[in-house]
Amino acid sequence: MFGIYLKRELGRRKKAALVIALGLALGIALVITVNSVSAGMTQAQDKVLKSLYGLGTDMTVTKARSAPTGNSSGRPNFEFDAKSNDSDETQSSDRVMTQGGQALKAALVAKVAKQDGVANAVGAITLNVTKVDGSFTQGKAQSTTGSSSQSQGQGGPGGGSGGNSTAAPQVQGGGASFDVNSYSVAGVDVTDQTLGPLAGMEITSGKTFTAAQTNAKVVVLSKSYAKENKYKVGKTLKISGTKYTIIGIATASSSESTTDVYLPLKQAQTLADAKNQVTTIYVKATDSKQIDTVKATIQKNISGTTVTTSADLADTVSGSLSTASNLATSVGKWLSIAVLVAAFLVAALLTSSAVSRRVREFGTLKALGWPSRRVTRQVVGESMVNGLLGGALGIGLGLAAAYAVTAISPKLTAQLGSTGGGGGMGGGPGGGGPGQQSTQNTMEIALSAPVSLTTIALAVGLAVTGGLIAGAMGGWRASRMRPADALRSVS
Repeated sequence: MFGIYLKRELGRRKKAALVIALGLALGIALVITVNSVSAGMTQAQDKVLKSLYGLGTDMTVTKARSAPTGNSSGRPNFEFDAKSNDSDETQSSDRVMTQGGQALKAALVAKVAKQDGVANAVGAITLNVTKVDGSFTQGKAQSTTGSSSQSQGQGGPGGGSGGNSTAAPQVQGGGASFDVNSYSVAGVDVTDQTLGPLAGMEITSGKTFTAAQTNAKVVVLSKSYAKENKYKVGKTLKISGTKYTIIGIATASSSESTTDVYLPLKQAQTLADAKNQVTTIYVKATDSKQIDTVKATIQKNISGTTVTTSADLADTVSGSLSTASNLATSVGKWLSIAVLVAAFLVAALLTSSAVSRRVREFGTLKALGWPSRRVTRQVVGESMVNGLLGGALGIGLGLAAAYAVTAISPKLTAQLGSTGGGGGMGGGPGGGGPGQQSTQNTMEIALSAPVSLTTIALAVGLAVTGGLIAGAMGGWRASRMRPADALRSVS
């Protein structure tokens, strides 16, 4: 009886039911769209952060660089031979400097790994290599000869020196022509490549390091650096007088890479004269929900270090990606809440208004013996059907909007700024730390709008909530009617 009556009443009031359902549908569709776009923003930021952190990294441990002491400015200097027989001879010099914060003892890696909540920790060292090559050209000494008339009167009393005189020789010509090239190097723990700079890279040519190559003279290059300098697998790369065999070319799996050359950790330490030292410790937590707790534990037990989480690093992302993310998070969510509340109120008011126009019907039903709770259940049932219909339409509209955003894939830019923990070095080529290098790294990210099952479940919950709110108001209005109201409404 309940189902038959419900179907008949909804069929009689198709327009009113459709208006209520559409109002709820618009609010639900906006919520789905905003949530899916926000999820897309989060994915885009994760892609940007992986280029710095490495896949699976939850936080990094560094130490801020202290101010230079004494006469050490921390700036690179270059020394070349300047012998007389070096004219027009090509000379080359590499300056290898650690990049980022102050070096940490490699023993701290094991100490960090033992902290509560830490699943794994590996050390890495970041270097900047500034290569200067070119040649000096020596100038030639040339002398000029003057006439006797020009030199007359300069020989003292009794007359001039007479004849021609030779002036002091002057050096003419000469100079120098040098090219400066700077690139970044990362020392990787080859025994565990699941964390660190190489974790987010995919080998597209050749192979990666093996666990036995802890001190081998081999390198892996980023695809962009190899293409720019025309390097291929099997060729050699010379760094500070040492030749390394190129065994692989790697491409960032999610975004651009900020590192050009990857070396075994021991080889990188040897280049930088930093034996048993690292500049960054990459950490993976046992539980992603306890990252803040793990951060506090590391900072408490290992003094003097700076722990940077992905959330901290996300705050340094600027550009249109950050602007769009802020809009989706603040303006978009508040707008969707406002529209949803308005949709619920409209549905409740329309349902209440429909009940007011059904005075004769509900009064007659009560006169026939229907109790108030049955009348209320009838109104709530109709409202629930309207809510579910609105939820179905809203999910359809929301999915269409999310698909449209993904199909268009608008491009957003992301600029990576300094977290303040790296502490760049001042002055000179290659003097910037990771933060300064990141500031110059601008990426383009294609925006997508994935719809999760959680978002769909939220939409269904909102539809049911909207139906219950509308049904509660309408049912309360219907339960207050008396059979006498029906008799008074008869003309």
